[in-house]
Amino acid sequence: MPVARSVARIESEGRVMAYVYVNGSLVEESQGVISVFDHGLVTGDGVFEALAVYDGTPFAVRRHLERLARSAAGMRFTHVPDLAAIEEAIYQVVKANQIGFGKVRITYTAGDGPLGSDRLPSTPRLVVAAAPLGPIAPTAKVAISLWPRNERGILAGLKTTSYAENVVGLNWAISRGADEIIFPNLRGELCEGSGSNIFLVIDDELITPTLASGCLAGVTRDLIVEHLGGVERDLPIEVLKSGMVQEAFLSSSLREAQAITFVDDFAMPVAPGPVSLEISRRFRELIKDNLNP
Repeated sequence: MPVARSVARIESEGRVMAYVYVNGSLVEESQGVISVFDHGLVTGDGVFEALAVYDGTPFAVRRHLERLARSAAGMRFTHVPDLAAIEEAIYQVVKANQIGFGKVRITYTAGDGPLGSDRLPSTPRLVVAAAPLGPIAPTAKVAISLWPRNERGILAGLKTTSYAENVVGLNWAISRGADEIIFPNLRGELCEGSGSNIFLVIDDELITPTLASGCLAGVTRDLIVEHLGGVERDLPIEVLKSGMVQEAFLSSSLREAQAITFVDDFAMPVAPGPVSLEISRRFRELIKDNLNP
């Protein structure tokens, strides 16, 4: 269905109808179906990206698509994602759904496969969906995970649809009154959240874990390090409650820079602190000045 046909999001039986892109076609969400044998559904054999939309324009599209391609290569997909086609699909979905501020989710799977871990030759499947969002909270509480990330694991550093570890971990953190979980790695170092990176200020220096910690190379994380300052350094997870941290914040495409108020029951000295506020302000300027950095 061409974009021009849509009045974007329409009321149908009391709810809003959305449009999604599935393997070359923009369709109403009720028609956006995939096979029950899709290997992404059966085994989590897929990769994905989630990016922010500001004033109807997707942000940092190039970086997200490049990371999608890296994740697909890391998953040893035989088909290379057609990034130009995916980019076009992103803009179609945003326009069709009249997204002002919101998110776009790109899911790229290995296609249909057997009911097991082995793959069969198949055409990959692309799904692009979008949704509007309300305001993002300026602060968050975090809980330190009882379970470590495996920085040597085969999926380390890849953004895959094998996300159950994050789902279970986040659910556990929420049950403890937190908004996000923070994982250590097997070496006992600070790693990442379920859907975020973490920054600390120690001795007036802005620090985030290295990629060797096993954390994802977050798009917002990378933009902060490259454009706004900050160094990469591995630290023990215990530093979070050591009293050495002056302030801390989470980063992600939707959180931007979200100050941390509590780590378990340990209160941060200030939230948001001056560094968090400055990073947040400058990141907003970066968004305004360059929607595809």
